[in-house]
Amino acid sequence: QVQLVESGGGLVQAGGSLRLSCAASGRTFSRYVMSWFRQAPRKEREFVAGISRSGGSTYYADSAKGRFTISRDNAKNTVYLQMNSLKPEDTAVYYCAAHERVVTTPDFGSWGQGTQVTVSS
Repeated sequence: QVQLVESGGGLVQAGGSLRLSCAASGRTFSRYVMSWFRQAPRKEREFVAGISRSGGSTYYADSAKGRFTISRDNAKNTVYLQMNSLKPEDTAVYYCAAHERVVTTPDFGSWGQGTQVTVSS
């Protein structure tokens, strides 16, 4: 398994931006499909964005399209989530995850501890 540590969360006003980072341990980072999920209070964890092993393919939830960008740097064992035009409904704990295949549901895999994003109106 790979160990993941997220950072970059915080409090931001609506319309603002944040960049989340997820650092992975180990030398096998490039073997994993990486994803970001989020979980708001009293809601289920939901898919936000994913990226292929090479970074050549990305995919997004409808709520993230046009506002969020996922990227990765395999040399740094890090995946990023650039979030622009943030809305109060984006408020959630954001988790990065590593899987051996593309996933859009929070099944199995390796997960970080999460980072809180709060968007004020």
